Amino acid sequence: MIKKLLKRVFGKSAKVKSPDSATVIPFEVHKVDREGISYGARRVTDGLQAEGFKAFVVGGAVRDLLLDRQPKDFDVATDATPEEIRRVFRRSRIIGRRFRLVHVMFGDETVEVSTFRRMIEAEVAQTDEHGRLLRDNEFGDQEQDAARRDFTANALFYDPATQEIFDYHKGYADIRANTLRIIGDPEVRYREDPVRMLRAVRLSAKLGMQLDVATAAPIAQLKELLANVPEARMFDEMLKLLLSGHALECIKKLREMDLHHGMLPMLDVILEQPLGERFVMLSLQNTDQRIRDEKPTSPAFLFAALLWHEVIATWKTREAAGERAVAALNTAMDEVLERQRAQLAIPRRYDTVMKELWSLQPRFEQRGGQRPIRLLALPRFRGAYDFLLLRCQSGEIDSELGEWWTEFQVATEERRAEMLQPDAAPKKRRRRTKKPDTSTVQAELPID
Repeated sequence: MIKKLLKRVFGKSAKVKSPDSATVIPFEVHKVDREGISYGARRVTDGLQAEGFKAFVVGGAVRDLLLDRQPKDFDVATDATPEEIRRVFRRSRIIGRRFRLVHVMFGDETVEVSTFRRMIEAEVAQTDEHGRLLRDNEFGDQEQDAARRDFTANALFYDPATQEIFDYHKGYADIRANTLRIIGDPEVRYREDPVRMLRAVRLSAKLGMQLDVATAAPIAQLKELLANVPEARMFDEMLKLLLSGHALECIKKLREMDLHHGMLPMLDVILEQPLGERFVMLSLQNTDQRIRDEKPTSPAFLFAALLWHEVIATWKTREAAGERAVAALNTAMDEVLERQRAQLAIPRRYDTVMKELWSLQPRFEQRGGQRPIRLLALPRFRGAYDFLLLRCQSGEIDSELGEWWTEFQVATEERRAEMLQPDAAPKKRRRRTKKPDTSTVQAELPID
Protein backbone atom coordinates (compact mmCIF):
# COMPACT_ATOMS: atom_id res chain seq x y z
CA MET A 1 0.00 0.00 0.00
CA ILE A 2 2.85 2.40 0.92
CA LYS A 3 4.66 1.57 -2.32
CA LYS A 4 1.53 2.37 -4.36
CA LEU A 5 1.01 5.62 -2.47
CA LEU A 6 4.59 6.73 -3.13
CA LYS A 7 4.19 5.88 -6.80
CA ARG A 8 1.03 7.90 -6.98
CA VAL A 9 2.52 10.98 -5.28
CA PHE A 10 6.09 10.96 -6.54
CA GLY A 11 6.14 8.50 -9.43
CA LYS A 12 4.72 9.26 -12.86
CA SER A 13 2.36 12.00 -11.78
CA ALA A 14 3.13 14.02 -14.92
CA LYS A 15 1.15 11.43 -16.91
CA VAL A 16 -2.16 12.46 -15.34
CA LYS A 17 -1.87 16.08 -16.47
CA SER A 18 -4.22 17.17 -19.21
CA PRO A 19 -2.97 17.99 -22.72
CA ASP A 20 -3.10 21.66 -23.67
CA SER A 21 -5.99 21.07 -26.11
CA ALA A 22 -8.41 20.10 -23.32
CA THR A 23 -10.39 22.56 -21.26
CA VAL A 24 -10.10 21.64 -17.57
CA ILE A 25 -13.34 22.24 -15.66
CA PRO A 26 -12.75 22.34 -11.88
CA PHE A 27 -15.06 20.89 -9.27
CA GLU A 28 -16.12 24.39 -8.16
CA VAL A 29 -17.75 24.84 -11.58
CA HIS A 30 -19.27 21.43 -12.41
CA LYS A 31 -20.05 20.28 -8.79
CA VAL A 32 -19.80 16.55 -9.59
CA ASP A 33 -18.50 15.03 -6.36
CA ARG A 34 -16.22 12.00 -6.30
CA GLU A 35 -18.74 10.26 -4.03
CA GLY A 36 -21.18 10.19 -6.97
CA ILE A 37 -18.85 7.72 -8.70
CA SER A 38 -19.40 4.03 -7.95
CA TYR A 39 -17.07 2.22 -5.57
CA GLY A 40 -15.72 -0.02 -8.34
CA ALA A 41 -15.00 2.83 -10.77
CA ARG A 42 -13.12 4.74 -8.05
CA ARG A 43 -11.08 1.66 -7.22
CA VAL A 44 -10.18 1.19 -10.90
CA THR A 45 -9.09 4.79 -11.51
CA ASP A 46 -7.20 4.94 -8.19
CA GLY A 47 -5.47 1.63 -8.86
CA LEU A 48 -4.38 2.53 -12.40
CA GLN A 49 -3.19 6.00 -11.40
CA ALA A 50 -1.21 4.49 -8.54
CA GLU A 51 0.66 2.46 -11.16
CA GLY A 52 1.42 5.60 -13.17
CA PHE A 53 -1.33 5.35 -15.79
CA LYS A 54 -3.98 7.85 -16.79
CA ALA A 55 -7.49 6.73 -15.87
CA PHE A 56 -10.84 8.54 -16.13
CA VAL A 57 -14.54 7.86 -15.80
CA VAL A 58 -15.89 8.54 -19.28
CA GLY A 59 -18.94 8.72 -21.51
CA GLY A 60 -22.56 8.50 -20.43
CA ALA A 61 -21.80 8.35 -16.71
CA VAL A 62 -20.19 11.81 -16.70
CA ARG A 63 -22.96 13.18 -18.89
CA ASP A 64 -25.71 11.77 -16.64
CA LEU A 65 -24.09 13.13 -13.47
CA LEU A 66 -23.97 16.61 -15.01
CA LEU A 67 -27.67 16.22 -15.85
CA ASP A 68 -28.45 15.15 -12.25
CA ARG A 69 -29.30 11.63 -13.41
CA GLN A 70 -28.17 8.38 -11.83
CA PRO A 71 -25.85 6.59 -14.28
CA LYS A 72 -26.73 3.01 -15.17
CA ASP A 73 -23.05 2.02 -15.07
CA PHE A 74 -19.58 3.56 -14.96
CA ASP A 75 -16.99 3.00 -17.71
CA VAL A 76 -13.30 3.82 -17.39
CA ALA A 77 -10.81 4.81 -20.13
CA THR A 78 -7.04 4.58 -19.66
CA ASP A 79 -3.72 4.64 -21.51
CA ALA A 80 -2.89 1.20 -20.06
CA THR A 81 -3.16 -1.73 -22.47
CA PRO A 82 -5.55 -4.61 -21.68
CA GLU A 83 -2.61 -6.74 -20.52
CA GLU A 84 -1.37 -3.97 -18.22
CA ILE A 85 -4.86 -3.50 -16.76
CA ARG A 86 -5.09 -7.24 -16.19
CA ARG A 87 -1.81 -7.20 -14.24
CA VAL A 88 -3.05 -4.40 -11.95
CA PHE A 89 -6.36 -6.10 -11.05
CA ARG A 90 -6.39 -9.76 -10.13
CA ARG A 91 -10.17 -10.14 -10.46
CA SER A 92 -10.43 -9.12 -14.11
CA ARG A 93 -10.72 -10.65 -17.55
CA ILE A 94 -10.03 -9.51 -21.11
CA ILE A 95 -13.04 -9.80 -23.40
CA GLY A 96 -13.79 -9.14 -27.07
CA ARG A 97 -11.96 -9.69 -30.31
CA ARG A 98 -12.51 -6.57 -32.40
CA PHE A 99 -12.59 -4.34 -29.31
CA ARG A 100 -10.48 -5.80 -26.53
CA LEU A 101 -11.84 -4.55 -23.20
CA VAL A 102 -11.23 -5.52 -19.60
CA HIS A 103 -13.95 -6.30 -17.09
CA VAL A 104 -12.83 -5.65 -13.51
CA MET A 105 -15.00 -7.22 -10.80
CA PHE A 106 -15.75 -5.77 -7.36
CA GLY A 107 -18.43 -7.89 -5.70
CA ASP A 108 -21.63 -7.43 -7.71
CA GLU A 109 -20.20 -4.52 -9.70
CA THR A 110 -18.33 -4.99 -12.98
CA VAL A 111 -16.41 -2.00 -14.35
CA GLU A 112 -15.67 -1.98 -18.08
CA VAL A 113 -12.21 -0.55 -18.81
CA SER A 114 -11.08 0.41 -22.33
CA THR A 115 -7.72 1.54 -23.66
CA PHE A 116 -7.63 4.94 -25.42
CA ARG A 117 -8.30 4.50 -29.13
CA ARG A 118 -7.81 6.72 -32.13
CA MET A 119 -9.56 7.51 -35.37
CA ILE A 120 -8.01 5.74 -38.36
CA GLU A 121 -6.91 8.10 -41.13
CA ALA A 122 -9.23 8.17 -44.14
CA GLU A 123 -6.44 7.03 -46.50
CA VAL A 124 -5.85 3.77 -44.65
CA ALA A 125 -9.28 3.15 -43.12
CA GLN A 126 -11.18 0.06 -44.26
CA THR A 127 -14.63 1.18 -45.43
CA ASP A 128 -17.38 -0.14 -47.68
CA GLU A 129 -18.61 1.66 -50.78
CA HIS A 130 -20.88 3.87 -48.65
CA GLY A 131 -18.12 5.01 -46.28
CA ARG A 132 -19.04 2.72 -43.35
CA LEU A 133 -16.01 1.84 -41.25
CA LEU A 134 -15.26 -1.88 -41.28
CA ARG A 135 -12.26 -1.70 -38.95
CA ASP A 136 -11.67 0.92 -36.27
CA ASN A 137 -9.68 -0.45 -33.37
CA GLU A 138 -6.23 1.03 -32.87
CA PHE A 139 -4.82 2.35 -29.62
CA GLY A 140 -4.25 6.11 -29.31
CA ASP A 141 -4.00 8.88 -26.75
CA GLN A 142 -6.62 10.66 -24.68
CA GLU A 143 -7.27 13.43 -27.20
CA GLN A 144 -7.66 10.92 -30.04
CA ASP A 145 -10.01 8.85 -27.90
CA ALA A 146 -12.20 11.91 -27.34
CA ALA A 147 -12.28 12.67 -31.09
CA ARG A 148 -13.51 9.20 -32.04
CA ARG A 149 -16.51 9.34 -29.68
CA ASP A 150 -19.88 10.15 -31.23
CA PHE A 151 -21.33 13.17 -29.40
CA THR A 152 -19.72 16.02 -27.49
CA ALA A 153 -21.79 15.18 -24.40
CA ASN A 154 -20.22 11.70 -24.37
CA ALA A 155 -16.61 12.89 -24.77
CA LEU A 156 -15.96 14.15 -21.24
CA PHE A 157 -13.29 12.65 -18.95
CA TYR A 158 -13.74 12.83 -15.16
CA ASP A 159 -10.80 12.26 -12.84
CA PRO A 160 -12.08 11.12 -9.42
CA ALA A 161 -8.69 11.91 -7.84
CA THR A 162 -8.76 15.64 -8.69
CA GLN A 163 -12.52 15.90 -9.35
CA GLU A 164 -11.72 17.69 -12.63
CA ILE A 165 -13.44 17.22 -16.01
CA PHE A 166 -11.36 17.30 -19.21
CA ASP A 167 -13.33 18.62 -22.18
CA TYR A 168 -11.95 18.49 -25.74
CA HIS A 169 -15.08 19.32 -27.77
CA LYS A 170 -17.10 21.80 -25.69
CA GLY A 171 -19.32 19.01 -24.42
CA TYR A 172 -19.80 20.68 -21.04
CA ALA A 173 -21.21 23.83 -22.70
CA ASP A 174 -23.48 21.70 -24.92
CA ILE A 175 -24.89 19.87 -21.91
CA ARG A 176 -25.55 23.15 -20.14
CA ALA A 177 -27.26 24.41 -23.34
CA ASN A 178 -29.30 21.17 -23.52
CA THR A 179 -27.92 20.46 -27.01
CA LEU A 180 -26.84 17.13 -28.51
CA ARG A 181 -24.08 17.72 -31.08
CA ILE A 182 -22.07 15.20 -33.07
CA ILE A 183 -18.27 15.46 -33.07
CA GLY A 184 -16.79 16.33 -36.47
CA ASP A 185 -18.54 16.48 -39.85
CA PRO A 186 -22.03 14.95 -39.36
CA GLU A 187 -22.23 13.48 -42.85
CA VAL A 188 -18.83 11.79 -42.56
CA ARG A 189 -19.60 10.43 -39.09
CA TYR A 190 -22.98 9.04 -40.22
CA ARG A 191 -21.36 7.38 -43.23
CA GLU A 192 -18.75 5.82 -40.95
CA ASP A 193 -21.50 4.34 -38.79
CA PRO A 194 -25.15 4.85 -39.86
CA VAL A 195 -26.36 3.63 -36.47
CA ARG A 196 -25.26 7.01 -35.10
CA MET A 197 -28.41 8.46 -36.68
CA LEU A 198 -30.54 6.20 -34.47
CA ARG A 199 -28.37 6.96 -31.45
CA ALA A 200 -28.83 10.69 -32.04
CA VAL A 201 -32.60 10.31 -31.99
CA ARG A 202 -32.60 7.90 -29.01
CA LEU A 203 -30.30 10.03 -26.84
CA SER A 204 -32.08 13.29 -27.61
CA ALA A 205 -35.41 11.69 -26.62
CA LYS A 206 -34.00 9.95 -23.55
CA LEU A 207 -32.13 12.99 -22.25
CA GLY A 208 -34.64 15.61 -23.32
CA MET A 209 -31.93 17.37 -25.33
CA GLN A 210 -32.41 19.22 -28.61
CA LEU A 211 -30.58 17.88 -31.65
CA ASP A 212 -28.14 20.45 -33.00
CA VAL A 213 -29.37 21.73 -36.40
CA ALA A 214 -26.20 20.65 -38.22
CA THR A 215 -26.34 17.24 -36.51
CA ALA A 216 -29.92 16.62 -37.63
CA ALA A 217 -29.66 18.03 -41.15
CA PRO A 218 -28.01 15.10 -43.05
CA ILE A 219 -30.21 12.37 -41.54
CA ALA A 220 -33.01 12.70 -44.11
CA GLN A 221 -30.68 12.19 -47.08
CA LEU A 222 -28.52 9.49 -45.47
CA LYS A 223 -31.21 7.31 -43.86
CA GLU A 224 -30.95 4.72 -46.67
CA LEU A 225 -27.50 3.81 -45.30
CA LEU A 226 -29.24 2.01 -42.44
CA ALA A 227 -30.05 -0.75 -44.93
CA ASN A 228 -26.32 -1.63 -44.98
CA VAL A 229 -26.11 -2.21 -41.22
CA PRO A 230 -26.04 -5.91 -40.18
CA GLU A 231 -29.46 -7.10 -39.00
CA ALA A 232 -28.18 -8.24 -35.60
CA ARG A 233 -26.68 -4.83 -34.84
CA MET A 234 -29.82 -3.04 -36.01
CA PHE A 235 -31.89 -5.28 -33.77
CA ASP A 236 -29.69 -4.49 -30.77
CA GLU A 237 -30.01 -0.75 -31.39
CA MET A 238 -33.79 -0.94 -31.77
CA LEU A 239 -33.98 -2.98 -28.57
CA LYS A 240 -32.03 -0.27 -26.72
CA LEU A 241 -34.46 2.29 -28.12
CA LEU A 242 -37.57 0.35 -27.11
CA LEU A 243 -36.20 -0.40 -23.63
CA SER A 244 -34.76 3.08 -23.02
CA GLY A 245 -37.64 4.11 -20.76
CA HIS A 246 -38.53 6.76 -23.37
CA ALA A 247 -39.73 4.59 -26.23
CA LEU A 248 -42.78 6.74 -27.01
CA GLU A 249 -40.66 9.90 -27.39
CA CYS A 250 -38.16 7.97 -29.52
CA ILE A 251 -40.89 6.66 -31.81
CA LYS A 252 -42.32 10.16 -32.26
CA LYS A 253 -38.89 11.58 -33.15
CA LEU A 254 -38.16 8.77 -35.60
CA ARG A 255 -41.50 9.38 -37.27
CA GLU A 256 -40.84 13.15 -37.45
CA MET A 257 -37.50 12.45 -39.17
CA ASP A 258 -39.15 9.95 -41.55
CA LEU A 259 -36.97 7.12 -40.27
CA HIS A 260 -39.58 4.46 -40.94
CA HIS A 261 -41.50 3.22 -44.01
CA GLY A 262 -39.15 0.38 -44.81
CA MET A 263 -36.01 1.79 -43.20
CA LEU A 264 -36.69 0.16 -39.84
CA PRO A 265 -38.95 -2.91 -40.12
CA MET A 266 -39.72 -2.91 -36.40
CA LEU A 267 -41.10 0.62 -36.74
CA ASP A 268 -43.22 -0.46 -39.69
CA VAL A 269 -44.80 -3.07 -37.43
CA ILE A 270 -45.47 -0.44 -34.77
CA LEU A 271 -46.75 2.38 -36.95
CA GLU A 272 -48.37 0.76 -39.97
CA GLN A 273 -51.20 -1.24 -38.38
CA PRO A 274 -54.37 0.82 -37.90
CA LEU A 275 -56.08 -1.77 -35.71
CA GLY A 276 -53.11 -2.48 -33.49
CA GLU A 277 -51.38 0.90 -33.19
CA ARG A 278 -53.24 1.87 -30.00
CA PHE A 279 -52.44 -1.52 -28.45
CA VAL A 280 -48.74 -1.23 -29.37
CA MET A 281 -48.48 2.35 -28.11
CA LEU A 282 -50.06 1.33 -24.80
CA SER A 283 -47.54 -1.52 -24.57
CA LEU A 284 -44.67 0.92 -25.08
CA GLN A 285 -46.14 3.31 -22.52
CA ASN A 286 -46.49 0.44 -20.05
CA THR A 287 -42.87 -0.64 -20.66
CA ASP A 288 -41.61 2.93 -20.23
CA GLN A 289 -43.39 3.22 -16.89
CA ARG A 290 -42.05 -0.12 -15.65
CA ILE A 291 -38.49 0.96 -16.49
CA ARG A 292 -38.95 4.27 -14.68
CA ASP A 293 -40.34 2.38 -11.67
CA GLU A 294 -37.30 0.05 -11.86
CA LYS A 295 -39.53 -2.98 -12.38
CA PRO A 296 -38.39 -5.92 -14.53
CA THR A 297 -39.20 -5.77 -18.23
CA SER A 298 -39.30 -8.49 -20.85
CA PRO A 299 -38.28 -7.99 -24.50
CA ALA A 300 -40.38 -11.04 -25.32
CA PHE A 301 -43.49 -9.32 -23.90
CA LEU A 302 -42.83 -6.27 -26.08
CA PHE A 303 -42.28 -8.33 -29.22
CA ALA A 304 -45.45 -10.30 -28.49
CA ALA A 305 -47.33 -7.00 -28.34
CA LEU A 306 -45.79 -5.76 -31.61
CA LEU A 307 -46.91 -8.88 -33.49
CA TRP A 308 -50.18 -9.65 -31.71
CA HIS A 309 -52.52 -8.13 -34.29
CA GLU A 310 -50.73 -9.94 -37.08
CA VAL A 311 -51.33 -13.15 -35.16
CA ILE A 312 -55.03 -12.25 -34.72
CA ALA A 313 -55.48 -11.53 -38.45
CA THR A 314 -53.83 -14.80 -39.50
CA TRP A 315 -55.70 -16.74 -36.81
CA LYS A 316 -59.11 -15.45 -37.93
CA THR A 317 -58.31 -16.12 -41.58
CA ARG A 318 -57.51 -19.75 -40.81
CA GLU A 319 -60.63 -20.14 -38.65
CA ALA A 320 -62.73 -18.77 -41.49
CA ALA A 321 -61.19 -21.40 -43.74
CA GLY A 322 -62.55 -24.12 -41.45
CA GLU A 323 -59.68 -24.82 -39.05
CA ARG A 324 -60.48 -25.44 -35.40
CA ALA A 325 -59.68 -22.48 -33.11
CA VAL A 326 -56.74 -23.93 -31.17
CA ALA A 327 -55.08 -25.46 -34.22
CA ALA A 328 -55.62 -22.23 -36.18
CA LEU A 329 -53.97 -20.17 -33.41
CA ASN A 330 -50.95 -22.48 -33.17
CA THR A 331 -50.44 -22.37 -36.94
CA ALA A 332 -50.91 -18.59 -37.01
CA MET A 333 -48.24 -18.09 -34.32
CA ASP A 334 -45.69 -20.15 -36.25
CA GLU A 335 -46.57 -18.46 -39.54
CA VAL A 336 -46.24 -14.90 -38.17
CA LEU A 337 -42.96 -15.61 -36.41
CA GLU A 338 -41.47 -17.15 -39.53
CA ARG A 339 -42.70 -14.32 -41.74
CA GLN A 340 -41.26 -11.65 -39.43
CA ARG A 341 -37.99 -13.45 -38.78
CA ALA A 342 -36.24 -12.00 -41.82
CA GLN A 343 -37.56 -8.50 -41.16
CA LEU A 344 -37.15 -8.07 -37.42
CA ALA A 345 -34.38 -10.62 -36.73
CA ILE A 346 -36.04 -11.48 -33.40
CA PRO A 347 -33.86 -14.15 -31.74
CA ARG A 348 -35.50 -17.55 -31.43
CA ARG A 349 -34.87 -17.57 -27.68
CA TYR A 350 -37.92 -15.32 -27.29
CA ASP A 351 -40.27 -17.61 -29.25
CA THR A 352 -41.39 -19.79 -26.34
CA VAL A 353 -42.42 -16.88 -24.11
CA MET A 354 -44.19 -15.08 -26.96
CA LYS A 355 -46.17 -18.19 -27.87
CA GLU A 356 -47.17 -18.77 -24.26
CA LEU A 357 -48.44 -15.19 -23.90
CA TRP A 358 -50.48 -15.55 -27.09
CA SER A 359 -51.82 -19.07 -26.49
CA LEU A 360 -53.05 -18.20 -22.98
CA GLN A 361 -55.27 -15.35 -24.19
CA PRO A 362 -58.25 -17.55 -25.29
CA ARG A 363 -58.10 -19.36 -21.95
CA PHE A 364 -59.01 -16.16 -20.09
CA GLU A 365 -62.48 -16.44 -21.63
CA GLN A 366 -63.02 -19.82 -19.95
CA ARG A 367 -64.41 -18.89 -16.55
CA GLY A 368 -66.18 -22.08 -15.55
CA GLY A 369 -65.21 -25.24 -13.71
CA GLN A 370 -61.60 -25.63 -12.59
CA ARG A 371 -60.11 -23.92 -15.65
CA PRO A 372 -59.55 -20.49 -13.99
CA ILE A 373 -57.87 -22.16 -10.99
CA ARG A 374 -55.52 -24.11 -13.25
CA LEU A 375 -54.73 -20.97 -15.25
CA LEU A 376 -53.76 -19.07 -12.08
CA ALA A 377 -51.20 -21.75 -11.26
CA LEU A 378 -49.28 -21.41 -14.54
CA PRO A 379 -45.82 -19.76 -14.35
CA ARG A 380 -46.62 -17.39 -17.22
CA PHE A 381 -49.99 -16.28 -15.79
CA ARG A 382 -48.83 -12.84 -14.62
CA GLY A 383 -47.37 -11.85 -17.99
CA ALA A 384 -50.41 -13.16 -19.84
CA TYR A 385 -52.69 -11.27 -17.43
CA ASP A 386 -50.79 -7.99 -18.06
CA PHE A 387 -51.15 -8.68 -21.78
CA LEU A 388 -54.91 -9.19 -21.29
CA LEU A 389 -55.24 -5.84 -19.48
CA LEU A 390 -53.55 -4.04 -22.39
CA ARG A 391 -56.04 -5.67 -24.77
CA CYS A 392 -58.88 -4.40 -22.58
CA GLN A 393 -57.38 -0.93 -22.31
CA SER A 394 -56.91 -0.64 -26.07
CA GLY A 395 -60.57 -1.53 -26.69
CA GLU A 396 -59.84 -4.83 -28.42
CA ILE A 397 -61.97 -6.73 -25.89
CA ASP A 398 -64.51 -5.81 -23.21
CA SER A 399 -62.89 -4.43 -20.06
CA GLU A 400 -65.26 -6.58 -17.97
CA LEU A 401 -63.05 -9.61 -18.67
CA GLY A 402 -59.97 -7.90 -17.26
CA GLU A 403 -61.91 -6.69 -14.21
CA TRP A 404 -63.16 -10.23 -13.54
CA TRP A 405 -59.63 -11.66 -13.56
CA THR A 406 -58.30 -8.77 -11.46
CA GLU A 407 -60.78 -9.66 -8.72
CA PHE A 408 -60.66 -13.42 -9.14
CA GLN A 409 -56.92 -13.81 -8.53
CA VAL A 410 -57.10 -12.10 -5.11
CA ALA A 411 -60.56 -13.32 -4.03
CA THR A 412 -61.24 -15.75 -1.20
CA GLU A 413 -62.25 -19.33 -2.00
CA GLU A 414 -65.87 -18.55 -1.18
CA ARG A 415 -65.90 -15.50 -3.46
CA ARG A 416 -64.21 -17.45 -6.26
CA ALA A 417 -66.89 -20.10 -6.03
CA GLU A 418 -69.52 -17.37 -6.45
CA MET A 419 -67.69 -15.81 -9.41
CA LEU A 420 -67.27 -19.02 -11.41
CA GLN A 421 -69.67 -19.23 -14.32
CA PRO A 422 -71.55 -22.35 -15.36
CA ASP A 423 -69.17 -24.65 -17.15
CA ALA A 424 -70.53 -24.55 -20.69
CA ALA A 425 -67.46 -26.07 -22.29
CA PRO A 426 -68.02 -29.45 -23.92
CA LYS A 427 -67.03 -32.31 -21.68
CA LYS A 428 -64.27 -34.56 -22.89
CA ARG A 429 -65.68 -37.99 -23.63
CA ARG A 430 -63.95 -40.61 -21.61
CA ARG A 431 -62.58 -43.46 -23.62
CA ARG A 432 -64.45 -46.64 -22.68
CA THR A 433 -62.09 -49.40 -21.65
CA LYS A 434 -62.93 -52.71 -23.24
CA LYS A 435 -63.72 -55.40 -20.68
CA PRO A 436 -61.57 -58.50 -21.05
CA ASP A 437 -63.27 -61.61 -22.40
CA THR A 438 -63.40 -63.93 -19.41
CA SER A 439 -65.15 -66.83 -21.14
CA THR A 440 -61.92 -68.40 -22.29
CA VAL A 441 -60.32 -67.91 -18.90
CA GLN A 442 -63.28 -69.49 -17.19
CA ALA A 443 -63.22 -72.41 -19.60
CA GLU A 444 -59.63 -73.12 -18.71
CA LEU A 445 -60.25 -73.13 -14.99
CA PRO A 446 -60.33 -76.61 -13.49
CA ILE A 447 -63.77 -77.92 -12.44
CA ASP A 448 -64.04 -79.18 -8.92
